[in-house]
Amino acid sequence: MPEIALTPHDAAEVQRRSIPDDEICIEVNNVSVMFNLSKNREDGLKEYVINLMKGKVNFDEFWALRNIDFKVRKGDSLALIGLNGSGKSTLLKTIAGIIKPTRGSVTVRGTVAPLIEISGGFDRSLSARENIFLAGAMYGHTSKYMKQRFDEIIEFAELKKFVDVPLKNYSSGMVSRLGFAIATCVNADIIMADEVLSVGDAKFRKKCEERIQQMLSGGTTILFVSHNAAQVQKLCKKAIWLEKGVIKDSGTSAEMCKKYAESFKSKK
Repeated sequence: MPEIALTPHDAAEVQRRSIPDDEICIEVNNVSVMFNLSKNREDGLKEYVINLMKGKVNFDEFWALRNIDFKVRKGDSLALIGLNGSGKSTLLKTIAGIIKPTRGSVTVRGTVAPLIEISGGFDRSLSARENIFLAGAMYGHTSKYMKQRFDEIIEFAELKKFVDVPLKNYSSGMVSRLGFAIATCVNADIIMADEVLSVGDAKFRKKCEERIQQMLSGGTTILFVSHNAAQVQKLCKKAIWLEKGVIKDSGTSAEMCKKYAESFKSKK
């Protein structure tokens, strides 16, 4: 009997049924995300609000994601690959709860450290010390717990000399190092990372990769967005290839990175 090629949706459904529920930490069920894009050309916010109240604002529907279906097993490492605008970051933000799906549902089981906008959530007028406890509270940790992890965070971020300096005086690299250190020192069950391993110099990037590898060895689940094929294959066992908001293909990271690279050759 000849093999029947499965569509990405059918393949996702087979995967969905094959993983026991108690082993699933992320479940994306037929998720679509639509944005309203204004067709008007208002010069400012005031003009936009006035036109909106008068019903004179016209929108185009833009579907950033369509019918996305997959599950992630506890301890898995999954990469999202694709061109800019393919929906990778939108999908990551939807899973993290930053964006609400227009259709479908997302279920996440376990604590999450979203390394998406890595310097986001900080108060630039506060010091690194104060921001560590602020971020800890946002992650749901007690002050006592953050005190226990404080020295580890500062040492990893290499900010010992600047711990009481306001973040407004930090370089963007210093802020990113602090964000990465906090998110990866709080023992989250799931790490969602969007191009975060490009922060800092080569030495610090190597340290970040080593930290991610340690977390994977300890059973942490990784959902990773990157254009760096070498990093994807080094850190992730599996990959989903997104194109124009839909799943084009999925499989091992090596297989998907190879197919993704070959797709550019076929277009020449």
